[in-house]
Amino acid sequence: MYCRSVCCNRWSTEERLDGKTVIITGANTGIGKETARDLARRGARVVMACRDLERAEEARTEILEDTGNENLVSRKLDLSDTKSIRAFAELINKEEKQVNVLINNAGVMMCPYSKTADGFEMQLGVNHLGHFLLTYLLLDLIKRSAPARIIVVASVAHTWTGLRLDDINSERSYDTVKAYGQSKLANVLFARSLAKRLQGTGVCVFSLHPGVVQSDLWRHQHQCVQLAVKIFRVFTKTTVEGAQTTIYCSVEPSLDGQSGGYFSDCATASCSRAASDDDLAQKLWQISCDMVGIAWQ
Repeated sequence: MYCRSVCCNRWSTEERLDGKTVIITGANTGIGKETARDLARRGARVVMACRDLERAEEARTEILEDTGNENLVSRKLDLSDTKSIRAFAELINKEEKQVNVLINNAGVMMCPYSKTADGFEMQLGVNHLGHFLLTYLLLDLIKRSAPARIIVVASVAHTWTGLRLDDINSERSYDTVKAYGQSKLANVLFARSLAKRLQGTGVCVFSLHPGVVQSDLWRHQHQCVQLAVKIFRVFTKTTVEGAQTTIYCSVEPSLDGQSGGYFSDCATASCSRAASDDDLAQKLWQISCDMVGIAWQ
């Protein structure tokens, strides 16, 4: 327990979210589920955006019983399919009067090579491009709801590699670790670029590293890796602990002047040199727009 307490800074606040609406992708499991639970306790209306509606409904029922907050809804969202993303955004723009916090949390990690419905490498497609498109489609509503926040759950894995702009879909060669790192680097660059574009709108953007968390993100790893995670779990975070930085970025009032920042353990943190490269961020922005078929200056 001592090791875990050193690795995981706990943070707490009584900040309330009554009258606020929060969307969380991947809210049926892991840190997304614990984030939903915490923000529901704070009185928020929580939209749980999930690929598997059956599991989402199970999680919604559990959180409702735990928090007593009946203002929870589950909605279908498959980030590996732009048609699903557009359908979800259309529904939200029609149903919801406001979106005060968008938490881009869902992701896949170091999976075998596969492609999304639109032909994107799966990790880049789900972790970055899906959230890029989703944010674009909800942005007008978010700006009308200001003050508002957009949270991008990235990872320290963004330091593992650079962007392969000449083979962003990993079609010539595929390395599960580098592809994951690339998608997480794209997360940090996206948050940085978006924050600059939203200056003066009342919308803040943050990216973060949740820590090494005990979750089903490890499901694609070799059994030896999964065993090592279990053996060294004293050095890792529980899903509750892993959700703390997301919650911090969602509700901490003092962060309003730090849009574009990267966080870890409920504090500002340093990102890689590549993640601070504005030229690289602009190139990624344009490539992302071209890939998902939007014009976003």
